[in-house]
Amino acid sequence: MRRAAALIVGGGPAGAAAAIRLGQGGARPLLFERNAAPRDVVCGGFLGWDSLAALHRLGIDPGALGARPIKRLRLVSSRRTVEAALPYRAAGLSRRTLDEALLDAAARAGAEIVRGRTVRAADSLRIRLDDGEEIVADALLLATGKHEMRGAERDAAIAEAPIGLRAALAPGRDLARDLDGWIELHLFDGGYAGLLIQDDGQVNLCLSASRARLKAAGGAEPLVRALAAELPALAARLEAGEVGPWSAVAGVPYGWRARRTGRDVYRLGDQAAVIASLAGDGIAIALESGRSAAEALLAGRAAPEWQSDFARRSRRPIVIAEALRRIAERPVREAALLLLRALPGLAARGAGLTRIGG
Repeated sequence: MRRAAALIVGGGPAGAAAAIRLGQGGARPLLFERNAAPRDVVCGGFLGWDSLAALHRLGIDPGALGARPIKRLRLVSSRRTVEAALPYRAAGLSRRTLDEALLDAAARAGAEIVRGRTVRAADSLRIRLDDGEEIVADALLLATGKHEMRGAERDAAIAEAPIGLRAALAPGRDLARDLDGWIELHLFDGGYAGLLIQDDGQVNLCLSASRARLKAAGGAEPLVRALAAELPALAARLEAGEVGPWSAVAGVPYGWRARRTGRDVYRLGDQAAVIASLAGDGIAIALESGRSAAEALLAGRAAPEWQSDFARRSRRPIVIAEALRRIAERPVREAALLLLRALPGLAARGAGLTRIGG
């Protein structure tokens, strides 16, 4: 039976960041990524300033990857629009581009990257692959994102959690101009939609919707049509480009944090803390959890101690993001938008308070 000193399950930003830092520290981690080729995923096209700083610390230059600068925020409801400057520069970058750059950096740092093989289950530090092979690790780093792994499920309430949806929108010239330098959020009862321009010139269109809204509409595309009828500004955006196929992830437990873990099992990214996508700090949490867990492992720090500490560190941004999400998804958002219009600095303040590195 094969053994590994440090085994990472998942090659997204959290897993790759851990692999980079472990490799830089002299370890040779083994990382399994189930996707054999680059692909986009539902969440993560927005890079806040703390994400950009974390990437630079890992040796990744987002600008060199084509990341599109974002300086301003636009909040839109069915009745009004509020615009504000972000406190620092952010960026739009596709997950396809970001994930590949991070995995390449991990391989250069000395990590062994295995792609196209799925880890089916875990029993403490023993994992089983899709072909039945078993590997025993001295330390297991779980970075499977929002997906559960048998034997290592999160203690989160998944059944009624919101649904995440994503599609790429090929913009016309006017839409590309209107979104250049902006992150735009459309707010509605039970969810919100976000739009930004990525490195490939396409608009990343993400939706978070309650299960009740999705079920009432009868699916992703009917929901989008219903929202277009409800939100004129969103309808105009959709009419100004060509919407590609939708991808989805079910049961996104916003507000959840892993406060405990098993011996030598480190939970990273969405397996550690799930921040509302409205806040746009999911990538930063992934990168920071991967980096700090790797440093804890290199220093011989116990996984339960690190996990508890990371839960404490992520508490403020998670709690504040949840409060903002609940306001945005309810009729009270109209009063909140009026307040932001009168005091535009509050939007920047809120954005700063939801940063894991802020």
